[in-house]
Amino acid sequence: MAKNHQIETVIHTFPPFYQKDSKILLLGSMPSRKSREQSFYYMHPQNRFWRVLSAVYQEELPATIEEKKKFLIRHRIALWDCILKCDIVGSSDASIKNVIPTDIPSILDKTNIKKIFTTGKKAQSLYEKCIYPKTKIEAISLPSTSPANAANYSLEDLVEIYKNNLK
Repeated sequence: MAKNHQIETVIHTFPPFYQKDSKILLLGSMPSRKSREQSFYYMHPQNRFWRVLSAVYQEELPATIEEKKKFLIRHRIALWDCILKCDIVGSSDASIKNVIPTDIPSILDKTNIKKIFTTGKKAQSLYEKCIYPKTKIEAISLPSTSPANAANYSLEDLVEIYKNNLK
C-alpha cells in the first residue's frame, strides 16, 4: 500500500484526558493517524508510550482504551497535545506547519497539575513557543516514544528516562 504524502489540515478531534486530581500533564504534538482514528492517545501499535509507562509504574500493559484511562487515573496523569489544528503529512512531526495551539491553561485551572512534560522535540519546541508564554510553567522534555524515534532510544532507555522524571 502506498503511503499518502499529501499535506492535510488536521483538527484535534478528541478532548484532553484529565481528572481534577491530575498531578502531571504529558503533552505530545499532534495525535498520529491511528490515534485520531481511535480517538485516544498513543494508539499506534508500534508506539512505545504505554509499554514505557507500564514499566515505569510496574503494572501490566493496559490493552483497551478503558484500561488506559484507569491507568492514567490511578497515577494522576493527564494527557493532551500542543496542537489543536495544523497542516501535516500523515503522522510526521517534521512536516507540521501552520499550528494553532491547544488551550493548556484551561485544564491547568481545573486540575492540580504541578509538572508538565513534553514527549518529543516537536512538542517541546511548540510548548516553548506557543504555550509557555501563557502558562509560565517550564516543561520537562522527554524523548518521543514514537516508532520514528526507535533508532535513537531503546525501550530500556525510554523506561529509565521516564522513570527518573515521572517518579
